[in-house]
Amino acid sequence: MSKKILIADDDQGIVDAVQMMLEFSGYDVAFTYNGRDVMELKQPDLPDLILLDIWMSGVDGRDVCRKLKEHEQTRHIPVLMISASKNVAGSVMEVGANGFLPKPFEMDQLINKIEELLATDSTQAP
Repeated sequence: MSKKILIADDDQGIVDAVQMMLEFSGYDVAFTYNGRDVMELKQPDLPDLILLDIWMSGVDGRDVCRKLKEHEQTRHIPVLMISASKNVAGSVMEVGANGFLPKPFEMDQLINKIEELLATDSTQAP
């Protein structure tokens, strides 16, 4: 069964490119352009990993990540944050993100980071 990745980014071009690459790499991909949708995640629709942009219209991805990590249902999901702002790496770790990639990133960088986070997550499963 393939791993499910949720992309949350308000840039359609990034969503389309990343979705295509992840699906080509064998992942099941869902996406949203609205960060608030991520906070509404419920069983059984939880992804195995969330790729979350920091700057989305109307919502800060760091707030979304903080809320995900506070809730029992979602705290175990690895969150990989992305942003064009390179000076936010420290602040994403403070809210519980499991990783950070500055935009623009190479697709192989993204795939490697996702594989690393999913491997780490599976070794920590109860």
